Amino acid sequence: MGFWNKGLIRNVDWWLVACYIVLIFIGWMNIYASIHSSGTESIFDLTGRSGKQFIWMGASIVSAILILTVINPRIYDSISLPVYLLTIVLLVAVIFLGTEVKGSRSWFEFGPIRFQPAEISKISTSLLIATVMSQFGFKMNRARDFLTVAAAILVPMLIIIAQSETGSALVYVGFIFVLYREGLSGWLIFLIGMFIALFILTLTASPYAAVMVLAIVASFCNSSYTGAMKRWWTAYLPAFAVLGGLPFLLDHIASVTGGEESFAGRTEPLYILLAACAAVIPFLLFRAYRKRKPFTLLAAGSFIAGVILVFSTEFIFENVLQDHQRQRIEVLLGMKEDPSGVGYNVNQSMIAIGSGGLAGKGFLHGTQTTYGFVPEQSTDFIFCTVGEEWGFLGAASVILIYVFLIGRIIVQSEKSTESFTRIYGYCVASCIFMHLFINIGMTMGIMPVIGIPLPFVSYGGSSLLAFTVLLFIFIALKANDRHNFR
Repeated sequence: MGFWNKGLIRNVDWWLVACYIVLIFIGWMNIYASIHSSGTESIFDLTGRSGKQFIWMGASIVSAILILTVINPRIYDSISLPVYLLTIVLLVAVIFLGTEVKGSRSWFEFGPIRFQPAEISKISTSLLIATVMSQFGFKMNRARDFLTVAAAILVPMLIIIAQSETGSALVYVGFIFVLYREGLSGWLIFLIGMFIALFILTLTASPYAAVMVLAIVASFCNSSYTGAMKRWWTAYLPAFAVLGGLPFLLDHIASVTGGEESFAGRTEPLYILLAACAAVIPFLLFRAYRKRKPFTLLAAGSFIAGVILVFSTEFIFENVLQDHQRQRIEVLLGMKEDPSGVGYNVNQSMIAIGSGGLAGKGFLHGTQTTYGFVPEQSTDFIFCTVGEEWGFLGAASVILIYVFLIGRIIVQSEKSTESFTRIYGYCVASCIFMHLFINIGMTMGIMPVIGIPLPFVSYGGSSLLAFTVLLFIFIALKANDRHNFR
C-alpha cells in the first residue's frame, strides 16, 4: 500500500530485526537440543518439535514481511477496537468450546494445529491501549480516562484467569509500566507491590505481622509526604515498638498463668493492633480534612484495603487458587519441601543451569537435557537448556540480547513523534519484559512455575507468531513515523 516506496530499507530498525532473527535461531537450536535424544533424526525432521518450529519460523518471517511491506501501519489505530472485541469473544468462547490442556481450557484445536487466543490478546490489548491513550485530551489523572484504560486491561485479564491461565494473565500486570510512563502516579505501583508483599507475609509469617508492617509503612509514607516526620519518630515509632512487643508479652503472661497457646495461635494481638489503628485513623482524617491533605485519605484507604486483603488471603489461597498453584507457591516460599513432586521441575532446572558452569557442556552434550530430566524443557524450561549447554556466558548473552531488545524498543518509542507509536512501543516492551522475567525467574526458582513461554525462543507456533506480530507492528509503526519522511 505504498509503504515500501517510502523508504523501507532506510527507516526500518534493523537492530530490532537482527535481535529477532538471533533469538528465533537460538530458540530453534535449543529446541532441537532439548528433544534430540527422543528419536529425532535431524533438526529439520518435521515429526519432531524442531522441525515443526522451523515451519512456524518460516510462517512468522512471512508474517513479519507482510506487516512491513503490505499492511499500511496507519490502519492499526482504526481497527484496534474491532480486533479487541473479536479477541474478547474468542477468549470467552474458548472456555466453552476449547480443548483442556493441563487443567487449562484456553486452546482451540483444529486437527494438528492448536491456537491460543490469550496470545493474540496481548496484541489487541496493546493496540487498544495505544488508541485510547493517544486520543486528544486524554489525561491519566482523570477518573474517566483512567477507568477506560483499566477496563481495557482488566477485562481480558480476568477472562484469562477464568481459563486457569494464571501465567498469561500475570503478563497484563506489566501494562502498569505503560500507564506510569503516561502519567500514572508511582504510588499505585508501590501499592501493588505492597499488597503482594502483604499476601506473602500473611502466608509465611502471620496476619499480625502483615498488619503491623502495613501500619508502619502507611504511617511512614503519610508522615513523609505531609511533612510530619518528627511526629512519626516521636509518637508513632514508639507506639509501634510497644505493639510489636505485645505478642511476646501475652505469651509470657500465658506461660505464667499456665496457658499453652503460643502467639502463632492467638488472635488477641491482631485485634488490639486493629483497635489502636481504628482509634487513630479518624483523628488523622479529621486533621487532613481541616488542613486539606488528600494524601492522608489515600493512606487511610490503602491501609483499610490492605487489612481486607490480609483477612482475605486464606480464602484466596484455599478457594481461588488451584491445587497445583498452591503447591507451587508453598514450595517457592519455603512453606514445604517437595523436590520429587511439584518442585521437581524447578529442582532439575536449577541442576541443569548450575551444571553448565562458565562455558557450558557444549551443544547436544547436556546430560540433564539429553536424558530428559527436566519436563517441558522445549517450552517453559527452554532457558535451562541454554544454561546447561552454553553455560553462564551463553545464558548471560541471551539475557543481554533481550535487554538490548527491550531497551531499543523503549528508546525508539521515546524518539517517536506519534503518541500512538510511543504508547504501543511501551506495551510491546512491557509484554516482552514480563515474559522474560517470569520465565527465567521460574527456571531459577525465584518465581512460581506458572507456564509461560520465553519470547521467540520457546517452542510453540501461537507464541512465536503472536510475538512476531507484536514486535513487527511496532517496527512498521516506527519506520512510518512522520519525522522519517521530512
